[in-house]
Amino acid sequence: MYIDEAKSAVRTITGVPTSVAAFVGSAVRGPTDRPVHITSFADFQRIFGGVVAGSPLGYAVHQFYANGGSEAEIVRLVHTGDTDTSKNATAAVVNLTAGTATVPLVARGEGVWGGRLRVRVDYDTSETVASGASPTLYNLTVFDQGTGATERYLNVSSRPADATALDKVLASSALVTVPRTGAVLNAVPDDHEAIAPGDASQDPFDDAKTARYTQASPGKDGDAPDLADYQGGNNGQDAKTGLYQLLKTDIFNLLCLPEAPRTALSPAAKLCRDRRALLIVDPPSTWSDINSAVSGMAQPPLTGDEAKNAAVYFPDLVIPDPAQNGLPKQVPPCGTVAGVMARTDVQRGVWKAPAGTDASLGGVTAPAIPMTDLENGRLNQLGVNCLRSFPVVGPVVWGARTLRGADRLADEWKYLPVRRLALFIEESLFRGTQWVVFEPNDEPLWASIRLNVGAFMNTLFRQGAFQGATPREAYLVKCDRENNPQNDVDRGIVNIVVGFAPLKPAEFVIIHIEQLAGQLQV
Repeated sequence: MYIDEAKSAVRTITGVPTSVAAFVGSAVRGPTDRPVHITSFADFQRIFGGVVAGSPLGYAVHQFYANGGSEAEIVRLVHTGDTDTSKNATAAVVNLTAGTATVPLVARGEGVWGGRLRVRVDYDTSETVASGASPTLYNLTVFDQGTGATERYLNVSSRPADATALDKVLASSALVTVPRTGAVLNAVPDDHEAIAPGDASQDPFDDAKTARYTQASPGKDGDAPDLADYQGGNNGQDAKTGLYQLLKTDIFNLLCLPEAPRTALSPAAKLCRDRRALLIVDPPSTWSDINSAVSGMAQPPLTGDEAKNAAVYFPDLVIPDPAQNGLPKQVPPCGTVAGVMARTDVQRGVWKAPAGTDASLGGVTAPAIPMTDLENGRLNQLGVNCLRSFPVVGPVVWGARTLRGADRLADEWKYLPVRRLALFIEESLFRGTQWVVFEPNDEPLWASIRLNVGAFMNTLFRQGAFQGATPREAYLVKCDRENNPQNDVDRGIVNIVVGFAPLKPAEFVIIHIEQLAGQLQV
């Protein structure tokens, strides 16, 4: 008897995440050369300094997690490249010296926070040094007074080619780094004062013993990031700098730019279009009341094809300031709305509009501008999503349109849940059909595609994502000889047509009431 395991034609397509939020802006500390994935606000506090007055990014991330967010990508921007160098942010530096050689240890990320870094060198290593010989190993301790974080590296080699050389062991450091170009520390650095091994009473970072450590030079926070900082310079997209650092991430679905210059919205919207994400737009500072918001939509924040992947919310929100003992503070709504979207996706699904009485705004005192139903109606027909406050219910999101949602546009991507559901399906099928590449392009492949894509769409149908009482009414998957003619097959193309009937939100509830004339018999 022989047993042979045949390869199955079933390849399960898994839905991608729908609520990974990306935040781009200024923070008081943290790396500026890469996006950082976090899963809690505690991560943001530890890496980027938490909520600090003057840092809009901190408030947005805090509100995101206060309203149900879970995963986020953080890109910290600082102002650089200004001809007026006093406006540029700089990183703190700690110099290690070995005789006449000096190697700078640069804080990971610009800002004054690096001025509280301290570095200590000691020789309590595993090396046994012969009489008259020079040691080749040393221990390095880096201490951050701001957070209390300590990094200790044992048996660091003074030989640049060794695997434990200074630049290699610091590659994983969250506090300091060695510049790629510059001097190489090829000798054991100088010690300021010997400490007896195991003597805990001799604290190397004791303020009263300043000779026991090397303190960093102060860094600078610099001015607020401008358009050039958001774009990452002239070659930002290719170099993956500025907001294009998000190209280094696997996926993000929501993009927030708290208090970014309005000119940064266009490149951000194009990035969202390419990455199948949604840009949450804060109201411009000129929208000080209902009339100015209506007038402002004569020139919307975004127009054209990019607008279908963006949504604007109005007005700003008033929250108890966590950095000022709960004093009222007005903040942009993007982080709060992103948290509501993440919570709605978990509770109901991406096809449910993140609006209504269930879309409550956590940690919010009230919208900055109260409005009536008529005022809400004026903005709603222009594609502006309003933030309202109702008795008993409290502050809620009261709109679910994209920036292509103005009534006069009559766009197919008018509604936010329809657009987000389409982006979810597109990204899931894009990733779930990678196995098709280089497969023999004929009926067996097409049948397998219909099976797997159909199973994915049927799962969504059973979860209530589409209109229709039967799968035939709700979606279609077509991949056969009819839409794959021989000419396309010869060119290596396989065409897959996927259609779905989306659920539109019940935006207006109309109740008809009439009085019966009575039960008269004529």
